[in-house]
Amino acid sequence: MALAFGVAATGDPAPGLWGAVIIGLVASLFGGTPTLISEPTGPMTVVFTSVILSLTSTAPDKETAMAMAFTVVILAGIFQILFGVFRLGRYVTQMPYTVISGFMSGIGAILVILQLPAFFGQEASGGVIGTLTSLPTLMAGIQPMELTLALITVAILWLTPSGIKKFCPPQLLALVLGTLLSITLFQDAGLKTIPAFNAELPTLQIPNYSGGQIRLMFVDAAVLGMLGCIDALLTSVVADSLTRTEHDSNKELVGQGFANIASGLFGGLPGAGATMGTVVNIQAGGRSALSGLIRALILMVVVLAAAPLASTIPLAVLAGIALKVGIDIIDWDFLQRAHHLSVKAAVITYGVIALTVLVDLITAVGIGVFVANVLTIDRMSALQSRKVKTISTADDDVELSSEEQQLLDQASGKVLLFQLAGPMIFGVAKAIAREHNAIGNCRVVVFDLSEVSHMGVTAAIALENAVKEAIEVGREVFLVGASGSTEKRLEKMKLLERLPEQNIGSDRLTALRLAVEGLPMNG
Repeated sequence: MALAFGVAATGDPAPGLWGAVIIGLVASLFGGTPTLISEPTGPMTVVFTSVILSLTSTAPDKETAMAMAFTVVILAGIFQILFGVFRLGRYVTQMPYTVISGFMSGIGAILVILQLPAFFGQEASGGVIGTLTSLPTLMAGIQPMELTLALITVAILWLTPSGIKKFCPPQLLALVLGTLLSITLFQDAGLKTIPAFNAELPTLQIPNYSGGQIRLMFVDAAVLGMLGCIDALLTSVVADSLTRTEHDSNKELVGQGFANIASGLFGGLPGAGATMGTVVNIQAGGRSALSGLIRALILMVVVLAAAPLASTIPLAVLAGIALKVGIDIIDWDFLQRAHHLSVKAAVITYGVIALTVLVDLITAVGIGVFVANVLTIDRMSALQSRKVKTISTADDDVELSSEEQQLLDQASGKVLLFQLAGPMIFGVAKAIAREHNAIGNCRVVVFDLSEVSHMGVTAAIALENAVKEAIEVGREVFLVGASGSTEKRLEKMKLLERLPEQNIGSDRLTALRLAVEGLPMNG
């Protein structure tokens, strides 16, 4: 996997291999999920690849572009540490599932698309758009032997029996068998292979950039860091469900941040918690961070010892492995059901997929979250608006005591009970204004807030306007039931100072009695 991701992102397997070693080692040491296995992942590789492509188009040379790209990895790690230090871990994954499913599926689609050139035995075509636009050329120039080897690789990944999977990961099996086929049956086919790379331990490189370049990399780092947080914490949740434990999300983010900083400094790929590796670790009996540490150290030994053999691995085999990873990332289960569950959910999900593939992840997530939240707020506001009611007689469908009903009947419509209930979010402000504007010829308005659990600033201002307008037209106003945070908010707005002390209280019945007693005897 590390080989495939290294070649897919940079054309060199070394960043993927050393990223797997460094991230696995540091994240295990400092993370908050003992069973989590961290390494370069498909989503992180896709975003990092897009970062490299964008920086290559602006940097003066490829060496500078790569240095800037690895600095983005370091900055992403800093963002992750800040998320953990400020205890934002529990908020990171509180994103609408339609958006998470959409951008994960979009990332999977990107990974699939980027493998097509190598899958067909040809050179890369410059990102997603470049690959899509050159697809007819790629199809026309298919290399049969490389395509056959890639298809065999995918078939091994798909068809490996579960009994074998317990002892050997399908990816490793496909890598070994595919390479053996390439040096036996396909030895004269001229297959493209991994370029030779240096297996020496990477050296620490301190980046040095101008302020302008840092600003250019800042946004990419924020996106990469946020994706790494989501990727890691979702995997931590999976680990919790398997081990029946509870991870420390903020500590995990700090550990992931340190891991990505270390990987970036040594020229390794960014990474996060890997679901497949974590599940295998737990199934094998791993319950502490020691399993992750041992895995990273063994991988380092393998990298140092087996590097000379890597140059015999065909790129078509790695393309097949990475393509299968992309297919697995796509949320097929939800995509099949989205349009049945909700048309709006389907539109958001497919829209985020399209934006992720054709535009960029920032735009996709930003627009997706915005639209999803607007639709949710609209729905919640509609539901809460039903709890804004004006009651003038006992015939209304509202629970009132018998004495309260008698008092309203006695007032003959001259006393109005204006009732609010539940959380009063900003979307309810329009309902408050609408109900108040519909008030007819009454003498007294009793604003009842006894069932309000929360009152937002916008709703509080709408209530303030309703009270002021009632006073201006000569109506007597009572305000009852305000407590806790609602009362504090009204005090800060100095709304309670506008009313006589006897008109403010906690008892609705007392307010109705005073209201009715204060009516003129002649009505």
